[in-house]
Amino acid sequence: MSSLRKIDVVTPLLGEKRGQMPVKYCASAFAPSNIALCKYWGKRNEELNLPITPSLSISLGKLGTTTSVCLSPEPRDIVTLNNREMPATTKFAKALATFLDLFRPSPTVFFRVDTQNTVPTAAGMASSASGFAALVLALDDLFGWALSTKNLSILARLGSGSACRSVLRGFVEWNAGADEDGLDSYAEQVKGTWPDLRLGVLRLSELEKEISSRQAMKCTRLTSSLYEAWPIKVSHDIALIKESIETRDFELLGRTAESNALAMHATGLAAWPPVLFWLPESVATMRKIWALRKEGLPLYFTMDAGPNIKMLFTADQLDAITTEFPAVEIVEPFSS
Repeated sequence: MSSLRKIDVVTPLLGEKRGQMPVKYCASAFAPSNIALCKYWGKRNEELNLPITPSLSISLGKLGTTTSVCLSPEPRDIVTLNNREMPATTKFAKALATFLDLFRPSPTVFFRVDTQNTVPTAAGMASSASGFAALVLALDDLFGWALSTKNLSILARLGSGSACRSVLRGFVEWNAGADEDGLDSYAEQVKGTWPDLRLGVLRLSELEKEISSRQAMKCTRLTSSLYEAWPIKVSHDIALIKESIETRDFELLGRTAESNALAMHATGLAAWPPVLFWLPESVATMRKIWALRKEGLPLYFTMDAGPNIKMLFTADQLDAITTEFPAVEIVEPFSS
């Protein structure tokens, strides 16, 4: 087991820039949430958020996080989420303060962090991914680091694994890497756009999950009898998804993404104690999608570690989708 800490990665990555004071008083940035079409599920190093397998995602357009970081006017960190100040004892505020410690020039320098989420927090909608990605982008501007996208991706990963993918837009692959320090584990954009690809977000619950993604994947990796097949499944699926992007084969994309999501959730069901994110509404929606597809509607879905469902379809099916799912939120990943 590696004894490396996050600071051991940050220090060489920032070099002489680490420990310098910000070059401006405030900075702000937006990062989109992302949904993995081939999932990230299991870590080889929990401290550095290094994955066992690669993963591949698509960004969710305007759904995500806007974060501003300023020097605090008070001798303490101030954290707000959707205009509400978070007590320092909350999990959210503690996580941000711990992450900011990696870049704090001195113990007497404090920050005000204002976060606006357009996705529910801790409900399986990748709010931590967009949150830490937006925070890193804002810090890069605040301190004037001018880091490469690769290094920004690595820093975001230290906050939340899938945040490394939210630094980029469109189709994004997270390289698993093999190095102990994780400097070869970062996200890269996958070549190819798909202008008529659409996602439909169904917010079935905005409540915080009973078990975090971090806890769930650890339990699954350590106890699920199905987990040993997961890396094989990922290797197979990620190749098919890349092929579907290159050839714009929607059926291949949808079928592979849906199969991958169900396989991820199946590994959790086989863990002990079982990990189940689905609600009755999740199952009912899956059944409805399967029935519609059987009737000829080309519609697929994917799910991250939560109860909410994201549908995959093409622009020509928009009227049918909005008729069947009036509450759906439409995302155009490649819209300007």
